[in-house]
Amino acid sequence: MNRRDLFTAAAGATLLPALAGVSRAGTVSGDAVPTGSLEVVAEFYGPGPSGIAVTPDNRIFVGFPRHAENHRKATLAELKGDVLVPYPDKALSLPSSASPDHRLVSIHGMTTDSKGRLWAIDDGKIVGQPIAPGAAKVIGIDPATDRLIASIVLKAPAMRPDSHMNDLRVDLTHGALGTAYVADSSFGTSPALVVVDIATGRQRRVLADHPSTQAEKGFLTVLDGRPLRYDPRNPTFPIGGVDSITLSPDSTRLYYSPLTSRRLYSIPTALLSNFDATEEQLAAGVTDHGEKVMTDGIATDAQGRIYLTASEHDSIMRWLPEDGRIEVVARDPRIVWPDGIFVTADHVYCTLGQWNRLPGFNGGKDLRQPPYLLIRAPITPPIREDQR
Repeated sequence: MNRRDLFTAAAGATLLPALAGVSRAGTVSGDAVPTGSLEVVAEFYGPGPSGIAVTPDNRIFVGFPRHAENHRKATLAELKGDVLVPYPDKALSLPSSASPDHRLVSIHGMTTDSKGRLWAIDDGKIVGQPIAPGAAKVIGIDPATDRLIASIVLKAPAMRPDSHMNDLRVDLTHGALGTAYVADSSFGTSPALVVVDIATGRQRRVLADHPSTQAEKGFLTVLDGRPLRYDPRNPTFPIGGVDSITLSPDSTRLYYSPLTSRRLYSIPTALLSNFDATEEQLAAGVTDHGEKVMTDGIATDAQGRIYLTASEHDSIMRWLPEDGRIEVVARDPRIVWPDGIFVTADHVYCTLGQWNRLPGFNGGKDLRQPPYLLIRAPITPPIREDQR
């Protein structure tokens, strides 16, 4: 096995607090100074990572989608020491001739439920190809047995030809076996939330025309120092509708946000999981929590604080539910397009896919610079000696 084809791990590599070559004589932007304690967990030299999930016993799982790069490596892998192991096995995770509904095609968003079981969204997309029937699905795996506990194929009308089933959260407080909420950010311009009853496979597409799921017209971002305007016909950065998604600690609310937006929304899960609720009732149940930063991923800790991937600021930030205040958890120039995010009791983990540097957004030039990083930062600042 060629190690560089997979990754090298560098646990314990801590952020240095100063920048070489910065003159003390002049004034510099605060954004130029790294903040927080950032640790590199792994470096990936193969395909770019997206989803990340960590079980209560600290097993780490990473997703490597194929919608931007049709790679031959595992699309779902467990990080064991310094080795990526196809998960749950090679037959499911590696490319094969098996039908799309009997293998993993392109694993994107990932999460765990309140029982510590692993869930992932297979967006079913291979770059340059239409999504094959049976390819897009919600999968569940029990890490205790390393066996599938669910594989629910997403179908029309919940599924569209241009769907980008991007991320998901699983709520075990509604439905006989729980309910999955999926963010369809859309490869086109038709985003929506998708609700899936895990026990029956029943599914429906909701809030497809509501402002809370839509990309913001005229949206302007600055990435790598470049001002970029939202143009769905000629995108110059990753764009889409509802993408970021997370549950409150008690699963009573689902928080979500479009990728091409800076607003945060939520809806009660009792309403969202109710298949009898009308679109009018769902729309009336949406709460607009105001402006945050542009995010590709969000995640919640046990205190209800929401962690934000902040590509425009090379940062991971945190939204406080009591007053909407936002604080910086970690800032570092290596944080290039933070994507998948996961919070444990002690750390926030994040994959850095550098997706804004793909050739399709940069005139055919691949500006990505491997390795792609998996990082983590403590979610509570360490206590200084003078505070003890």
